[in-house]
Amino acid sequence: MINLKINNIPVQVEEGTTILQAAKSIGIRIPTLCYMKEINAIGACRICVVEVKGARALVAACVYPVNEGMEVFTDTPKVRASRKTTLELILSDHNMSCLSCERSTHCELQDLSYEYGCDMNRFQGEKHMTEKETSTEYLVRDNSKCVLCRRCVAVCRKVQEVGVIGPMKRGFKTQIGCAFESDLVNSPCVACGQCINVCPTGALHEKEEIDVVRAALADPEKIVIAGPAPAVRAGLGEEFGYPMGTNVEGKMVTALRMLGFDKVFDVNFAADLTILEEANELLDRVKNGGALPMFTSCSPGWIRYLEYYYPELIPNLSTCKSPQQMFGAVVKTYYAEKLGVDPNKLFVVSIMPCTAKKFEKTRKGESAAGIPDIDAVLTTRELAKMIKQNGILFKELKDGELDAPLGMYTGAGVIFGATGGVMEAALRTAVETVTGKDADNLEYKKVRGTKGIKEAAYDIDGLNVKVAVASGISNAKKICEKVVSGKGDYTFIEIMCCPGGCVNGGGQPIMSSVTRENVDYKALRASVLYKADKNAKLRKSHDNPVVKELYDTFLGKPGSHKAHEILHTEYEARERYKK
Repeated sequence: MINLKINNIPVQVEEGTTILQAAKSIGIRIPTLCYMKEINAIGACRICVVEVKGARALVAACVYPVNEGMEVFTDTPKVRASRKTTLELILSDHNMSCLSCERSTHCELQDLSYEYGCDMNRFQGEKHMTEKETSTEYLVRDNSKCVLCRRCVAVCRKVQEVGVIGPMKRGFKTQIGCAFESDLVNSPCVACGQCINVCPTGALHEKEEIDVVRAALADPEKIVIAGPAPAVRAGLGEEFGYPMGTNVEGKMVTALRMLGFDKVFDVNFAADLTILEEANELLDRVKNGGALPMFTSCSPGWIRYLEYYYPELIPNLSTCKSPQQMFGAVVKTYYAEKLGVDPNKLFVVSIMPCTAKKFEKTRKGESAAGIPDIDAVLTTRELAKMIKQNGILFKELKDGELDAPLGMYTGAGVIFGATGGVMEAALRTAVETVTGKDADNLEYKKVRGTKGIKEAAYDIDGLNVKVAVASGISNAKKICEKVVSGKGDYTFIEIMCCPGGCVNGGGQPIMSSVTRENVDYKALRASVLYKADKNAKLRKSHDNPVVKELYDTFLGKPGSHKAHEILHTEYEARERYKK
């Protein structure tokens, strides 16, 4: 243990602790901009500088280790002046279009500049006014707002282990981008959007489709249908001041109707449908010698990763479309037929916690009715923005109810948004399908929780089923390596691209680095879904009466020829880099 003083307060911490961590242990906040716990501690931004008695210069608290007898001062005039000057120098090369910026009021640079009373005009000189990078369907990079904190680089390399972005050039000309200044669309980016979530400014944001949706809502010839994903109800409330972990499904439904949507259904319904198709596919592979282990196919970022980095495992992917795509496919086939309308008149908008869903809707094999299954994808953030733009007082809304028939879902469908949720939902159905009996236990707690990799084995009527659950691409990589090497003798594997699952998707509400460090946000958001499951009257996907009717009157049975035409898709090996 090391003894020191911080602002004359005695502190005792373990050897190797940084000044930043030591200060936090006694309730002192040292401001940061580039720092992210366990991901990015590089001392680059110099906002966290402090005075150490006897040191020749101010030191960066995020990387400076404590030592015996050290005396630290975190808020002296010299420290505050240094931080203010550093912030003003950053502002001197920053595109300060704050009033129209995506991150206004959610910008860490903006908050710090206000806190230190910065003069944005103190230093005048050359500014980088770069063009926006808009080559993909899902992301916009604006380097004129980048502060070179490298948090996006760190999350891409260390958390997702994709590493498609990094610093280029030197000195004043340094900027973040892809190798050789190529466009993002030509890189093996998996579209997860985790870089957006950790960016402290407006340098990164999703490619918005709000105007596209508004145009459809204003078109009297269109029947516009909304389909929110499970995790949206667990995150949307944060945009309106609700505590993290609040379920706002009812208010979300009312707000969507007030925005002008003709029908408000739920992608949870399609999650139930996915389980029936996926469970049938898994049992067929087990019985008939198909490619095992079978991987889930719900997460488009994960699919994209496998196509780039492990194309040899494509035969192991479930051919089921994701719930988003199944939702659109059912709306434009079954529901269109039920209404007696041309599918072209139906405009389907999914609301997702995910940026990769914007890419997924453009994939091949995602057009069951001969037209795209999904017409537009709004992130949780985009939906919140639309609600605010329309002057809707979200907190004052009464709870609404989802529309029939495609708003009906079970508890199994709603837990899809948490890592392990797809596996648990699939096990509930697979067990009862194999045994032909009602299961005594519906909660498979070994696959729950935010741990990156979870493994379990279950005896299903004499059939030994070994499963694995992974979230985050770095963990997906570990599982893939085990399978490729022959060491992973699994039957079924669930992979989610984002750490913690969809509740932590790239389209969820932005959090500051302080919140990310101090709050178990993945668990809090996931708790919303598990509570909804616990309180649901129906908790097994195969008990969903609308899913039953869909098969009885339209699809036939799980795995039927018609089901394959509408609900299944195909994959392709992708080149890592294109010229």
